[in-house]
Amino acid sequence: MSTPFSFDARRVEKPWGYELIWAESEHYVGKLLSVRAGHALSLQYHEVKDESWLVQEGRASLELGLVDGDLTTVEIGPGDAFRYRPGTVHRITAIEDTLILEVSTPHLDDVVRLDDRYGRPQRDA
Repeated sequence: MSTPFSFDARRVEKPWGYELIWAESEHYVGKLLSVRAGHALSLQYHEVKDESWLVQEGRASLELGLVDGDLTTVEIGPGDAFRYRPGTVHRITAIEDTLILEVSTPHLDDVVRLDDRYGRPQRDA
């Protein structure tokens, strides 16, 4: 469907699955994160980006904490919601195929990786 209000969602392949960017403006970004079972996002934090997640499907292990603090690990599933303010360290490892709805500020390249099993650089370009 094409209207003056429609937006072509953009799929971005990742080593752990993909992101489907379904909204993008100067004020916010909406994504669907699809993480394959056994795969993980990098252990990361953002310097400016403020994001919130809502788990739609699947189960995952979430590591969560502050940059210079200890990490807590919890199992998450459908209906669980989280907000990651700048400086919040986070990573999920999918136990099952997992879908997460993400809404954030539009700082798409603001990621500092502390650990990445796929060998990606510490910072996105």
